[in-house]
Amino acid sequence: MNGQFISFEGPDGAGKTTVLKEMVAYFEKEISGELVVTREPGGNPISEAIRKLILDPQNTMMDRRTEALLYAAARRQHLVEKVIPALQRNAVVFCDRYVDSSVAYQGAGREIGTDDVYKMNLFATEGILPNLTIYLDVPSEVGLKRIMNHRKNEINRLDLEKLDFHKRVREAYLALARQYPDRIKVINANQEEKVVQHDVRILLEEQLHSRLRG
Repeated sequence: MNGQFISFEGPDGAGKTTVLKEMVAYFEKEISGELVVTREPGGNPISEAIRKLILDPQNTMMDRRTEALLYAAARRQHLVEKVIPALQRNAVVFCDRYVDSSVAYQGAGREIGTDDVYKMNLFATEGILPNLTIYLDVPSEVGLKRIMNHRKNEINRLDLEKLDFHKRVREAYLALARQYPDRIKVINANQEEKVVQHDVRILLEEQLHSRLRG
């Protein structure tokens, strides 16, 4: 697989999806070749159906291990149906969340063990990891405040968790960044939006330099 696989990560309220949209708008004009934009859980009909099940605020009885297994199942289907074929076509793949999300949210947030969740996802993905992961970091208090102020019509089951849950998630992300510094690059998302976008764009230009026009 000769393509480039780039994931975007961050705790709730980091502005990840907004930044990703801006990067897509910019790089689809700059990249020589195909740009595939996708998300997890989701990206295909089966995984989107699992996403709806996982994030439904009414599913309060869902067991934490059930949740982790559903994420892994959605990831597997997404990988074989969309990501791997794109990489085999030499495309650039921008993915909104990937394995690190499960390690942070289910492993640490749900407290079922980051190592166990990581190993389960290595099985699901056959060890396929991104070439680059951009992690947008923001204090948990700031992220939750943003959610309540700007996402009132889109709040899902994970958004409703208490502050301690979100702090565990953030701490796990930062631990992953320390463990895998060559793959995971940390961006301070508690800055002006234009500054965050600039910092992310610089990272992407470095990663994709051989794929850029001009």
